[in-house]
Amino acid sequence: MKVSREQAAQNRERILDAAARLFRERGFEGIGVADTMKAAGLTHGGFYGHFSSKEDLIAEACARAFSRSHERWSKMVGRTPDDPLSSIVRSYLSRRHRDDPGTGCTLAALGPDIARHDSGVRRAVADGLRSAFNLLSGLVPSKSEAARRQKAISTYATLVGAMIMARAVDDAALSQEILDAAQVSVSGSGT
Repeated sequence: MKVSREQAAQNRERILDAAARLFRERGFEGIGVADTMKAAGLTHGGFYGHFSSKEDLIAEACARAFSRSHERWSKMVGRTPDDPLSSIVRSYLSRRHRDDPGTGCTLAALGPDIARHDSGVRRAVADGLRSAFNLLSGLVPSKSEAARRQKAISTYATLVGAMIMARAVDDAALSQEILDAAQVSVSGSGT
């Protein structure tokens, strides 16, 4: 049965949203094309009408996840103009983010796996990181553009590293201590 262009575009969006969530929850190897299509409410047979390979889907799902994160951060900046960096840091280093990787940071959920994929996936991640660094550069205090960019990269690295460690431990108190320490390190204020 042939679908309209509009329906095909909507189906593609559903696949990307499902893949972005499932990859962050289960890893790239933990979810197959058939399960991704099922989660999107579609049959496996339609996959190759939208993507040339699973690797292509991974690259586009990573780009989608970074784009959604950028949208969320931009909205936070608009809602909290007096201290947008602290708002982003609190949200990123929250228990909610720690406990729900499927809706969170791509790099914190998949960083080591991303490094093992082809240049298309790594390019999508590099583009997402550049976007995050650009946004953060406008929020971190410093006198020069170069120093702001360096601080933005350092801030993001601290957030990602803290989230990875907080998720890796089996001790709830230690996990929260990691998140709190990173928040103090980045924004100078605790929870």
